[in-house]
Amino acid sequence: MISIYNSIMPVVQRLAESGWLPESLKYAFVFNSLVAALILGPVLGGIGTLVVTKRLAFFSQAIGNAALTGVAIGIILGEPYTSPYVSLFSFCIIFGMAMVFTKNRTKMTTDTLIAVFLCISLAIGACILLYVTAKVNVHVLDNVLFGSILTVNELDLNVLFVISFICIFCGLRFYNRMVLSSFNPNLARVRGIKVIFLDYLFILMVTIITVASVKIIGAILVEALLVIPAASARNLSRSMRGFFFYSATFSTLSCVIGIVVPMELEIPVPSGGAIILVAAFFFAVTTAIRWLKQAYPAFGKI
Repeated sequence: MISIYNSIMPVVQRLAESGWLPESLKYAFVFNSLVAALILGPVLGGIGTLVVTKRLAFFSQAIGNAALTGVAIGIILGEPYTSPYVSLFSFCIIFGMAMVFTKNRTKMTTDTLIAVFLCISLAIGACILLYVTAKVNVHVLDNVLFGSILTVNELDLNVLFVISFICIFCGLRFYNRMVLSSFNPNLARVRGIKVIFLDYLFILMVTIITVASVKIIGAILVEALLVIPAASARNLSRSMRGFFFYSATFSTLSCVIGIVVPMELEIPVPSGGAIILVAAFFFAVTTAIRWLKQAYPAFGKI
C-alpha cells in the first residue's frame, strides 16, 4: 500500500501544479484524504444498504460515540493521541459483540439495547474525559467528533485499507445470505444459513469500518454516511443490485466532493460536516425525483 501510495502521489501533485487537477491536491494531506475517501465511500455505501435493511441505523451512532470513549481510554493508557488504534478497536469491538450477545439471549428489541449500550459508553467516556483533557489539548477531541482531513497520515490509510479489504471480502462472500437473514431469518435457518454467526459478522464489519472512518468523518457524523446514501439509493432503486450500486456511488461522491470543494473554495468547515451536507443534498434530490415519479407517472418514463 505504501509503495503504491508513494508512486501515485508525485504524479498527482505534478498534475495539480500544472492545472490539470484541483490545486489543493498538491498538498499531501489533501491527497491522503482523497485516497481515504475513495477507499471509504464504496465500502460505507455498500454496508449502508444492509444497515438500512436490518434497521440498525442507530447502531453506527452508538459505535461512533463508543469510539470517543475508546480514544479517551487509549490516551490514558499512553497511546499516541493521534492514533490510539489498539484501545479504539478493542473497546468498540467489545462494545459491539456484547450488544449482539445480549440481544441473542434476551427478548429486548434492538433499539432498546442500542440505547442501553450507548448510555453506558457515554457514561464511561464522561467519567474519564476529565483525565484526558489534562493530558492533551481539548481541541484534539474535536477532530474525533467531527473529523479532520489535516490529521490523516499514511498509518491511517494503511489501517483503512486493511479494514476495507476485510469488509469487502466478507461482504462479497456473505452479502446475499445477510440480505436473506435480514428479511426472513426463519427461511434462512431452513436453508442452512448460520443467522447468529452472520449477525456477529455484520456487527463486526460495521464496527471496524465505523472506527476506521472516525478520522475523516468524525464520531458524531459517521452514522449519517452509512444511512443517508442508502436512503438516497432506496429512493431510486428497483432492485437490491441497484440499491447497492446507487448507495456506493452516492457515498463515494459525497466523500470526494465534501473534501475537495471546501478546500478549493477555502471554506473553513470540518470535513465530516461537508461530506454529510453533500450526502444530504443527494437525498433531497432523490426524494424530489421519487415524489415527481409518484405524482406524475409520465415523469418516471423519462
